[in-house]
Amino acid sequence: MPTLRADAARSRARILDAARRRPITELRLNDLAREAGVGVATVYRHFPTVTALVEALTLGALEQLVDEARAAAAEPDPARAFTRLVRETATRQLEHQGLQAVLRSDEISSAARGLRDELLDLAQTTLTNAIAAGAVRPHLSFDQVQRLVCGVEHAVRLGDGSDRDQLIDVVVSGLTLASGQKRRDSASSTPRIAS
Repeated sequence: MPTLRADAARSRARILDAARRRPITELRLNDLAREAGVGVATVYRHFPTVTALVEALTLGALEQLVDEARAAAAEPDPARAFTRLVRETATRQLEHQGLQAVLRSDEISSAARGLRDELLDLAQTTLTNAIAAGAVRPHLSFDQVQRLVCGVEHAVRLGDGSDRDQLIDVVVSGLTLASGQKRRDSASSTPRIAS
């Protein structure tokens, strides 16, 4: 991004500050202009779409998540790498509204797309390695893991957030195989409910 004049940088910062105070689902560029004390044209000049605004709000988190994925990929223990990446992804998505939307959007900048594509490649490799090591359920697809992580985010947001770590633990436990647990096709077994 080109260097902004000081007044333009201040306007951009005020717009981002106003956006951070709202849920992602309530971002309206005209409302943000009023709240930030700038003209509507100024908002649209910086952020032509809500997607561009959400990307700006989450780009730092996306960069941090890519760094975590690189670290997970370098981890020699595939189980630890997978668990670390699932936990970190869920945590970042909870801490940064809109990150999930950016990860799933086709309307992001080439810079964000490059980061997202690298993240997805690293995450796929981490999952493949964990499955090969017998640390993760063998028939899980990457898409299923992504949806479960998104589900954790949704479940936590439905409550007050105090059970965030517990819900993440439940999903991680469900995805991974305990040490010594017999590998099996989860689709072929019927869960038993204790009476």
